Amino acid sequence: MLEKMKLETQPGIVKNIEIIGKLFPCCLDEGKNAEGKTVRTVNFERLRQMLSNEYESGSESYEFTWPGKQKAAAEAYRPTDMTLRPNKEKSISWDTTGNLFIEGDNLQVLKLLQESYLGKIRMIYIDPPYNTGSDLLYKDDYKSDRAGYDASIGRYDEEGFQLYKNTQANGRFHSDWCSMIYPRLLLARNLLSDDGMIFISIDENEQVNLKKICDEVFGEINCVGEIIRKTKSMTGDNGCGFNLQHESLLVFAKEIGKAALKGEPKAYGGYSNPDGDPNGDWCSGDPSAKSGGPSTYFEIENPYTHRKDLPPVGRYWAFSKKTLEKYVSEGKVKFKKDYKEGERGFIFKRYKKESANPFDPVHSLFAADNAYMNQAATVETKKLFGGDVFSYPKPVAFIKKLVQYATDRDSVILDFFAGSGVTAQAVLEQNAEDGGQRKFIMIQIPETVDEKSGAYQAGYRDLCDVGRSRIRLVGEALREIPGKEIDGGCRVLKLDESNRKKVYYPAEAYSQDMLQMLESNIKEDRTGLDLLFGCLLEWGLPLTLPCTSEQVSGCTVHDYNGGDLMACFDEDIPDSVMKYMAGKKPKRAVFCDGSFAGDSAKINAGEIFKYLAPDTKVKVI
Repeated sequence: MLEKMKLETQPGIVKNIEIIGKLFPCCLDEGKNAEGKTVRTVNFERLRQMLSNEYESGSESYEFTWPGKQKAAAEAYRPTDMTLRPNKEKSISWDTTGNLFIEGDNLQVLKLLQESYLGKIRMIYIDPPYNTGSDLLYKDDYKSDRAGYDASIGRYDEEGFQLYKNTQANGRFHSDWCSMIYPRLLLARNLLSDDGMIFISIDENEQVNLKKICDEVFGEINCVGEIIRKTKSMTGDNGCGFNLQHESLLVFAKEIGKAALKGEPKAYGGYSNPDGDPNGDWCSGDPSAKSGGPSTYFEIENPYTHRKDLPPVGRYWAFSKKTLEKYVSEGKVKFKKDYKEGERGFIFKRYKKESANPFDPVHSLFAADNAYMNQAATVETKKLFGGDVFSYPKPVAFIKKLVQYATDRDSVILDFFAGSGVTAQAVLEQNAEDGGQRKFIMIQIPETVDEKSGAYQAGYRDLCDVGRSRIRLVGEALREIPGKEIDGGCRVLKLDESNRKKVYYPAEAYSQDMLQMLESNIKEDRTGLDLLFGCLLEWGLPLTLPCTSEQVSGCTVHDYNGGDLMACFDEDIPDSVMKYMAGKKPKRAVFCDGSFAGDSAKINAGEIFKYLAPDTKVKVI
């Protein structure tokens, strides 16, 4: 019988238990879950013994916590059966682009991306709500005890997600914000590559709490540093004679030993190659060192003048006699034929290619350039859109510098608080500048815009409209530059409920007519492309690869990336289609339960693939 796809994410707890089992096999036990099935569990007492010789139950420990933290962590690992539905109409260059724009609650979307983009994101930049008392926060369903209250005051949006403005009057001011960001960072860390970094903009309201959360999620040892960006000029004060002119950018690495920022390229002033040295450009360096011993304190005789040099008083040579001979033979030590009294009789060359890091370090202050300030961002946005459509955007130059510092030319960049799409613009402009092929993934909840705003007057109805428009406008502008081939498009996907029907009726409520309606487990409004992308998520395939569809014996056959996955979701698929698909020997093949006239037809399909394509993994939804 063909294997059935789950079409929901694997619980994060299962993966964590697998990791613990690899490190400490003796700490795994068996137990019963809520359904009475035998499952793997962790023996926490034994794990404590493995990790500490002095553990005492109930002992105090250093930690950062808040009301709701445990529920927030549990939400990160709770599976979801939601899906991402493709929208070709809203997409830009659907068939050729490698970029993604995803509409929906970023917590659910991050769960769905866990398989397809696990360890593949080089850089994450986010500009989350700052908790100023007026910004919009995401409210997740782990606050079930408040669901009735939230619904009564209209905190749910049209799609059932909770959105509200957090205020000082809310009694859970910091706790709600921490519970919002915590599960999202837990999921985001999984997506980072080992050499990846995350950059988080934040102001003084939650900077301290965010730093503690990041120390826990990413590890304090993986803190790269904090960048201070000057946001505005001197205007007014806070009533106490203080004027705040900056905000913070926290930078954390996935693994500090594998990640490194690349600042501005070193100028290499003074390097040249006047003698045609085959080792390239060089400059004269200091051959002495502060410390050494008998093996590095000796006379060096110039073979031309026979004058002898010793290290400066209190110092030693930076090499031994044996190494000196090697340097002479290689040309790194070059003796002078003519030099003045008191001058050293040789040149010690430092080659440009020997520089351990060709880049200067990234400075912690972004203050010298007005292009990094908020006023510049406002001007940029007005110029691009032809009016004021978005409040408090980040400057493109600021994000572009981060992209330059933290990525290679083929990296993937994620922003799951995409806003007006500034990060997407920064990626596109950096590609245009250095010829890169970076790709972006933007995630934004379709937050409606105020009817009194400039965005609404310009025809935009939610922030996703604004973000997609920015990508289109920037792409069009960059393509007009001679000699530039820029991927200025994006595939648009929208978060939605499962492709499968959810049926919860008591047994006595069923009738013959109802049973006929439930013959198909797929919702009537779902297309073959919807089902295909649901399968991509479960199988962990990237969402931007080429996809084609063709008619075979009256059926639609989808081919994703030349055989990575083939699918047909029509009913009563004939053997000719099965044989055609199996003959292509795809890596994976998917059908609907309703694609077969009965169990015998399903068994026959399995036999066809066993004979023609024995290595193909075949499943049904």
